[in-house]
Amino acid sequence: MPKTKVTGATSRLKQDYLRLKNDPVPYVTAEPVPSNILEWHYVVKGPEKSPYEGGYYHGKINFPREFPFKPPSIYMITPNGRFKTNTRLCLSITDFHPDTWNPAWSISTILTGLLSFMLEKTPTLGSIETSDYQKRCLAAESLEINLKNKIFCELFPEYVEEIEKLIKQRQESMRHAKKSNTNRAREVTTEQQSNMYYIVTNLLVLVGFVCLACMVKYVIVSISD
Repeated sequence: MPKTKVTGATSRLKQDYLRLKNDPVPYVTAEPVPSNILEWHYVVKGPEKSPYEGGYYHGKINFPREFPFKPPSIYMITPNGRFKTNTRLCLSITDFHPDTWNPAWSISTILTGLLSFMLEKTPTLGSIETSDYQKRCLAAESLEINLKNKIFCELFPEYVEEIEKLIKQRQESMRHAKKSNTNRAREVTTEQQSNMYYIVTNLLVLVGFVCLACMVKYVIVSISD
């Protein structure tokens, strides 16, 4: 945990951090910046059977010094097809709606609410409309995008390792597919050549039979004459 001056917000965030570690939120991981406990970064790992499957979505949460009596602001950093990047999200758990904020809500509550809203299609300020296909494309692109983010790599080394393995597997799959396509193309070419050879051979045999028939006919006519 980062060392910062003890305040009401600091004390509460440290408690929430311990609870989060003991009882993690499915598909979401969060860590505070070592030098500033009021700034947290999170990663949403795309749930199975959703348009975000295979993606790693990085964002940040800025907590006010008055937390938990005032709500945080939430941003999404990784392109995802659901939220605009680097834009304050308008959710009931953010500072856009201080009237709906409940001081009893913890970081786990915030992360759970963020994930739930991400999987919905309800529009709000900061959300965008894209197709599931576009979201899947962004899920694949999110891997390399996050590796270029210094804070992501520093706070989530376990995800960096996962992503590097996934990229390596994807590259190997592409090479294997390319090799298979090359071999298939060679097989098709060989098959075409074999078919052509078969056709030419049969054609030559047919021509030979025709020539032989003509010669036999000529000999018979000559003998008759």
